[in-house]
Amino acid sequence: MNWTLDQLEAFVTAVKQGSFSAAARKLGKAQSRVSTAIANLEADLGFELFDRTARLPVLTQQGEDMFIEAQAVLAQCQRLQSRALTVSSGEELSLTVAMDEAVPIVAFECFFAEIAQRFPLLKLTIINGSQDDIAQWVDEKKADLGILFYLKELPDSLEFVPTGQFRQSLIISANHPLSKIAVPTLADLNQYRQLVIRDRMGDTLAKAISSQYWHIDSYYYITALVIRGVGWALVPEHVASAEWYTNDLVELSTKHIPDSLVVEMGVVKRRDKGNGPVMNWMYSQMEIMFSEVS
Repeated sequence: MNWTLDQLEAFVTAVKQGSFSAAARKLGKAQSRVSTAIANLEADLGFELFDRTARLPVLTQQGEDMFIEAQAVLAQCQRLQSRALTVSSGEELSLTVAMDEAVPIVAFECFFAEIAQRFPLLKLTIINGSQDDIAQWVDEKKADLGILFYLKELPDSLEFVPTGQFRQSLIISANHPLSKIAVPTLADLNQYRQLVIRDRMGDTLAKAISSQYWHIDSYYYITALVIRGVGWALVPEHVASAEWYTNDLVELSTKHIPDSLVVEMGVVKRRDKGNGPVMNWMYSQMEIMFSEVS
């Protein structure tokens, strides 16, 4: 068989995008090149991957099986490319780090101060966002790595490395009626407004428990509004326990909340991007740091 990686990429992209024309736009190629690549792949394999009798191409049974295998091959090639780049790379001159604004602030202040001392010539850019913002920036190479709370699936081109876990705290203002109920039921919570995290692109990152809710893209702004009595919220425990909030918040029991209250945190990067000495050091230090704060 003489199939190529370009053919596999065209095939996988066509399946994910839903059509050959959409795959061509995604890959920045003419549609005829994508169609030819897939046709040549089918010829090399000896069977059809798509049923083309419908308005849009639909995978055959053999195509569904090959789609799984093709994804695995491309992922392995990306890892191989990453390893090769890592071996050949020298120390980075600049890095862009995209991070969730709700990560433990003090821990990361110390982390970046250590980077400044250890790598004095490094040009570092730090940008903030929520999970989808960070994933998009890393995927589009606007950021070299991302630090985020893992709340939903990431694109296939990205690799997530978990480094720690945080529990969520149920918080309310000391003056709110719920503050008198130490172990609120779902019925108790449903009587009042919930402030729910979402990203800047409009996607909800957490499911609302109360039928009354607001969407807000910052855990810290959520907490500030909780203090004002606007509603109750679930936020990472290190946000709830921050010293500038402790006198204004009441933490309630989460006994009756059915969903998982553990949030995974970690680092995300492109599978095909290598690691230089600075990134390798950052990975190792974040593992230590998260183990201490989680």
